[in-house]
Parts: sequence; structure tokens; C-alpha cells
Amino acid sequence: MKGSIRIGSLFGIPFYINPSWFFVLGLVTLTYGADLGQLFPQLGVIFPWVLGFLAAILLFSSVLAHELGHSFVAIAQGIPVKSITLFIFGGLATLEKESETPLQAFLVAIAGPVVSLLLFVLFAIISTSVPLSEPIEAIVSLLATINLVLALFNLIPGLPLDGGNVLKSIVWKITGNPNKGVIFAGRVGQAFGWLAVIMGGLAVIGVSPIGSVWTLFIGLFLLQNAGFAAQSATVSEKLSSYTAEDAVLEDSPIVSANLTLREFVNDYVIGKDKWRKFLVINEEGQLIGEIDTEDLKQISTSKWTEITVKELIKESIDITTVKSDQSLMEVIKLIETENLRELAVVQEDGVLVGLLEKTSIINLLQQEAEAKAI
Repeated sequence: MKGSIRIGSLFGIPFYINPSWFFVLGLVTLTYGADLGQLFPQLGVIFPWVLGFLAAILLFSSVLAHELGHSFVAIAQGIPVKSITLFIFGGLATLEKESETPLQAFLVAIAGPVVSLLLFVLFAIISTSVPLSEPIEAIVSLLATINLVLALFNLIPGLPLDGGNVLKSIVWKITGNPNKGVIFAGRVGQAFGWLAVIMGGLAVIGVSPIGSVWTLFIGLFLLQNAGFAAQSATVSEKLSSYTAEDAVLEDSPIVSANLTLREFVNDYVIGKDKWRKFLVINEEGQLIGEIDTEDLKQISTSKWTEITVKELIKESIDITTVKSDQSLMEVIKLIETENLRELAVVQEDGVLVGLLEKTSIINLLQQEAEAKAI
């Protein structure tokens, strides 16, 4: 999350606080401190604010425990956790990757609400069974209520909430397609977002007693994030329907090993500045190496008609290869993970299909969009 401040690590997980968190920390401290001061005048002037601050810290500790619940289950599945961030609307555990099965996704999603429900039970038992001073009992009761609300709110079946991820895993299980799960849960999240915006808006203008300005903000938050999730899943679904072969460049820099250097220069280099490296194939069309136009300087031009490309190639190919039938979504993940600029696409028998770049994937999607628009 942009602008977040790293304050350390928890169980090896980087821990961040977004500047918006300080606003809520101050708001809870002031409002609850004022309430404690009115309810318990014997506390004096300063102590209510101290207890208000303590309540705010414990409240966010509950949110942190909620996110740790997600994190620990993800780690148990072998999924690294990039970070945990606290912000104005709660917390966010960012995972390195998605779960591999619907059941694993369900367990990661439900872990947070389960932790909150357990904390609700714990604080409820403490507040009713342990002798406490009235101000401390009020704080413990508040924490019980907050954790119950946190659990129930997050179980709303729409992304980006935990309930949305639970719904995603269920749809994934039914359809066998994780993207369909994200799209469906994202649409439901948008529906709840619109409902919250309408309720909050009506409350702000005094038409409805239900809702508040916070309801409006939460609705906008749901709309933005649910829409983004659904849009991303739609793109992923589209990419999954293509293979690497579909996105190869039409003018891929491929030359035959049997060409003389003169033929190579005349046909592929002179007047063509786009490529400096070319992939070299044998008579069967299999990738056997690459040639750099800079290497031509090593050979006298008088010998270009006698020497073939094969004699000048580098057999150690400095390019990653992917199978032609590999999903384009998998290719995108490989490009992003390895920070690659280009890939060579080959068939099972090693026959080179062509070169693939990020731009060729973008062009493929644009062509499809234009075709649908006609």
C-alpha cells in the first residue's frame, strides 16, 4: 500500500502502518476517551484519554490478530506473506501467491474471521467472569463487540472482504475455475458496495436513520476494490484462453543456420534496424542458437559469401524458452516473476515458433477488443 511506513516484522512478516491508521487511532482515542470520561467521572481529566488510547491500540491489535490468522494458514500452505498493513479500514495481509486449491483458499479466507470470533468469545468470558474495574470492564466489553463486528462484517460475501474470498473458493470448487470465482465474488462485492454507498448517502443528507458517512466511505472502498478484482480476473480469464503461440511476433527475428552471412545481411540487416539479435534454426526448424549483428564485425566482408550463419552462432542461448501450448496467463506470470523482456516460443519437438514480448501480448488483446467492437 503506497505511503505505508514499515515499523518492523512480526513472526518474520514485514509489518506496515498506513498514515490513514493514525487518523483512526486519534479518532478512537478522542471519542472513546470522552465517553469514558462521561461514564466514569472519577477517572479525572487525563486518565480517560489514556484508557481511550489503550482501547484504540487493543482494537488494532485485534485487527492485526485477524490478519495474522490469514497469514499463518497461508504460511502453512507454503505461501510466503509479503506484508501486513494496517490502514483506515482495518488490515491487509498481502500474499506472495494464491492458494493452489479451492479448499486451501477457503481455509486462508476463513482463518481471519475465526480468529476474531475466538477473540470475541475470550473477551466476552473475561468481561463476565473476571472481576474488573468498571472502566476496564467497559474496554474489554468493547473489544468483544468489536471482534464480533469484525468477524461478521468480514463474512459479507463480496470481495475484497473475507466472505468474498470464501465465496470465491466455493465458486472455484463448483466451476473448477478460480477466475470465475473472483469475477462472481467481485460482482457481489460491487453490489454490497453500491448498497453501502446508497445507505450512507441517504444517511448523510438526513433521509435515512440507517448508515453514516463511514458507511458511504466503506461502500466506496468496496466498489473500488471489488471492481478491480473482477476486472483483473476477467483479464486473467481472457489470457488463460490463449496460448504462447497466439502471441508470437509476426516478424520474429528468426534466420536459418544455412544462410551465408551475405544473405543474412542483405535479407535481415540492411535497412532494418529493429533487431540486433536473431534466433537461429536448423533445417528442421529447431532452435540451435543465436547470432548478434555485432559479431559480423569480426569477419571481413570479403568472406561473407563463404561463411554461413551456423559458423558464427552462439549455442548458449541467452533467452528463456516456453512451450507453444503454455497458457498465456502462465507466460505473463513468468515474465513478471523473472523480469523478462522476451521469450522464445518452441513446440514440444524443439521447433521454434517465434519470439514473444509484452507488447505482442498487448497487441493480441487490442486486436481482439477491436474485432469485438466491429
